[in-house]
Amino acid sequence: MTDRPIRVGFVGAGKNTKLHHIPKLKAQPGVELVSVANRSKESGERVAGEFGIGRVEGDWRKVVEAKDIDAVCIGTWPYMHREITLAALEQGKHVLCEARMAMNAAEGRQMLEASRRAPHLITQLVPSPPTLEVDSTLQSLLGEGYVGEVLAVELQTTQGGRFVEREEPLHWRQDVSLSGNNVLNMGIWYEAMLRWLGPLQRVTAMTKIAVPRRRDGGGAMREVKVPDHIDILGTLRGGGVAHLRFSAVTALAPQSEVWIFGSEGTLRLEADAKRVSGGRRGDKELKEIPIPKEKRIGWRVEEEFVNAIRGREKISRTNFEDGVRYMEFTDAVAKSAASGQTVDVADL
Repeated sequence: MTDRPIRVGFVGAGKNTKLHHIPKLKAQPGVELVSVANRSKESGERVAGEFGIGRVEGDWRKVVEAKDIDAVCIGTWPYMHREITLAALEQGKHVLCEARMAMNAAEGRQMLEASRRAPHLITQLVPSPPTLEVDSTLQSLLGEGYVGEVLAVELQTTQGGRFVEREEPLHWRQDVSLSGNNVLNMGIWYEAMLRWLGPLQRVTAMTKIAVPRRRDGGGAMREVKVPDHIDILGTLRGGGVAHLRFSAVTALAPQSEVWIFGSEGTLRLEADAKRVSGGRRGDKELKEIPIPKEKRIGWRVEEEFVNAIRGREKISRTNFEDGVRYMEFTDAVAKSAASGQTVDVADL
């Protein structure tokens, strides 16, 4: 596409879309915000009024089918990602889709296949944000052999950091009909691991649902099927082993961190996901590894999307191929937890 205006429509305008996508797309030169369809016409009108979006639709299909739309930003929950993506690509629209990619790997693969049938269109998934500032440093250190052979990985995350509230209503992330096989922040951290270490080969998972039933928004009791805690043992394709823990029940536990242990060195991603420490054979302790300002790239999702449409760069954070890889991981974890068996993680 030349430098003519890029006209964007929004399907779903929740927290992340209002915080990032709408204002940051609006800030890109030559981008016009044309229309929005939210969960209700009223909520869409509020968003349009706040951000100066010209048209509000009561049906998301009108956004996707509109002749004056070049690109669609999808900010819905995962249960709608596949349907909207397929429709947008069919209508010749570029797609920026909120993470997680889909409900499961089968849906993700359908999205990938549709994107491959339309290679002239840009497709991007909103990337896992916590480690964006350190990803290139970790990739370089590992690629240059800082730790030698990767032997073991320890990743633990605490989501919320508080005790379980049994009377809280069902959150959409706890509703399997809306979130699919996505659990807590598991996909976010696995996507980051993909950048540094590549995919896991097989997994064994155990889960815990702390509160088996919760009331939904209408007051009805619903069975909870999405775990509050999950422990995963896995093997890397390069031969190392991994222990991953994602939890919303580990109140007062240490904050999230990642350790990468190798034959010649150790790396630690500290709790704020902004600092990397390391030590090599002969060292007595870990020391912080300085990261130059120019390597702390951080969030540039909307800029990358617009630049890709204009032919100035390719999507790296995150393409549909990597989206399918993390969805295959979530599927394998779900199958292992349900069966009690070790499950292979499918790859592209």
